[in-house]
Amino acid sequence: MKAYTTPDLMNMLRQLIARPSMSSVSPSFDVSNREVIDLLAGWFEALGFTVEIIPLLKQPHKANLLATIGPVQDKEKNRGLMLAGHTDTVPYDEKFWHHNPFQLTEQDNRLYGLGTTDMKSFFALIIEAVKRFDASRFKQPLVILATADEESTMEGAEMLLQRMCPPVRCAVIGEPTGLKPVNTHKGISMHGIRLIGQGGHSSNPALGLNALEYMHQVLGELLDWRMDLQRRYRDEQFAVPVPTLNLGHIHGGDNPNRICDQCEVHFDMRPLPGMDIDALREELHVRLKKALNSTGVNWTLFPLIHGTPPMHTPIDSPIVRSCEHYCHAPAHAVAFCTEGPYLTQLGIDTVILGPGNIAQAHQPDEFLELSNIQPCVDILSELIAEYCL
Repeated sequence: MKAYTTPDLMNMLRQLIARPSMSSVSPSFDVSNREVIDLLAGWFEALGFTVEIIPLLKQPHKANLLATIGPVQDKEKNRGLMLAGHTDTVPYDEKFWHHNPFQLTEQDNRLYGLGTTDMKSFFALIIEAVKRFDASRFKQPLVILATADEESTMEGAEMLLQRMCPPVRCAVIGEPTGLKPVNTHKGISMHGIRLIGQGGHSSNPALGLNALEYMHQVLGELLDWRMDLQRRYRDEQFAVPVPTLNLGHIHGGDNPNRICDQCEVHFDMRPLPGMDIDALREELHVRLKKALNSTGVNWTLFPLIHGTPPMHTPIDSPIVRSCEHYCHAPAHAVAFCTEGPYLTQLGIDTVILGPGNIAQAHQPDEFLELSNIQPCVDILSELIAEYCL
């Protein structure tokens, strides 16, 4: 049986995939998302939505989009529903792709292209669901949020905390979950530790202060701290039930016959719900101060990104129950991180639920199974009917 598609849907998907919108902390890979935002703005305006394009403060060449339809009460939050996602993708390495990343390719009941699963396709599926309704009958608002920079700085999501909250109580973010609801995920923080010693001739260690040797001490401290955290914190909801700390990058020195005067390590942490990123940073700072302050080495602990806290939406929240009902699957926890915590900080109960599998995200030949399209549109239609009619 051929999977559900329509000419309009396929045309939307082609246009979304054709517009590059990579975000990266490396400027050489980073591009604007405005072409995608402007495309979505036109589509939602044609459906009768009121559309606002909001440039990012630090990167005005990028923008978020808020599209609203249905009655909005100014004085209090409506029941309403937000459907949300990010418009950026990760960078790509074309030599590992067998398909053009920017050309939607249908093959073996799959749609290939950068952003098919993570997660530009979700916006086309939203539109397919919205077209089933007469929006003039909506008693509560439907809000569409499309953000920038989720894959790098999270600036798009962070901007939501600085402006008036959208008038909804519930949200669904369409990240790839295999159409199974997620109500809990870990957070993420990334930090660096820089040591500055003193260079000198390698024939006499007394002539310098070797930053590489003291980095050995730092690495041991990080691994000991990881063991300590994993003894103190555990959550069996997760496949990896403990917080993780990954040593991801290290660099130091310039020549074997010179005492290394600088060394730097980068690492990430994935804290569990209930763990505070700022408190963890302070705890590590105290440990490093105790270990290094008497050595003569100058050291700095610094953030590589601001960090995103863990997310937890209570299992008895109406939106969690609704998603479980329409998906015929229980809510569960995942290790990857989303923009969900920024919405929950605004008092919006949030579920992560979308087509595709996280295993295809950030991979060459990213694809979306055609068999996911019809069920996703049906689930979105059920949610719109429950929360907006």
